[in-house]
Amino acid sequence: MIIPGLVSATFKTESPDFVLAALKKADLHAVEWSENWHIPAGDTALARDLRERTLAQGAEIAAYGSYYRLGQNSDPAKDFLPTLQSAAALGAPLIRIWGGGTASAELDADTRRELAVEARIVSDMAASEGIKVALEWHKNTVTDTNESGLSFLDEAAAENLYCLWQPTVALNMDERCAGLDMLEARDRLLNLHVYYWLEGKRRPFAEGLAEWRRYLQHVNRNEKRYGLLEFVLDNTEEQFLEDAAQWKRLLQETAMN
Repeated sequence: MIIPGLVSATFKTESPDFVLAALKKADLHAVEWSENWHIPAGDTALARDLRERTLAQGAEIAAYGSYYRLGQNSDPAKDFLPTLQSAAALGAPLIRIWGGGTASAELDADTRRELAVEARIVSDMAASEGIKVALEWHKNTVTDTNESGLSFLDEAAAENLYCLWQPTVALNMDERCAGLDMLEARDRLLNLHVYYWLEGKRRPFAEGLAEWRRYLQHVNRNEKRYGLLEFVLDNTEEQFLEDAAQWKRLLQETAMN
């Protein structure tokens, strides 16, 4: 099943109060709280507060949306610790990280090995707190192609390392669906980030319903995961509420919730 929710970074300039109110208005049931915008790494008091307030309105914590990037840390164990502390205080089941900041085609073998070692370090740290780690499926990182992303999971050889998925604009429809199949086959797929872009620009989610019906055909309905809205056109609450209504309706029509 897919539990509908939102990524709090959808409203980067708004307060956590605004995010919670929007979540309630839309009748969504989960939130990924953002490290950069709403719960700074290491602010465990705020993390605990937002955990309590999120749960109090009947929603779930879907993830801690970290901006920790592999390959940009002199001491990964030390640098990742504040992120892990906030995620633990939040009660997040997973932490999102980024697979570096370079396109996979430009990475040499030594650099990939270094990234894989770092991924294993932070994944093992999170495992000690019962928290999964998931790579953002994103351009200009080690997960910018299906093949690179799956190979990197093998290279890291970390049982606690997974992937999030989103319809990366650098891939075509067939490639996106193939990526979902590959991740499902490996049992490495966690949350979905939900939005619709056309020609590199945000569009109302209603215009992307046909694409998302196809994506959902490649998602195992028997596994619980979160489908989190992001990248709302013009960042308006009105568009967000409309997108949320369309997303919930689609999940009902496809029997995914």
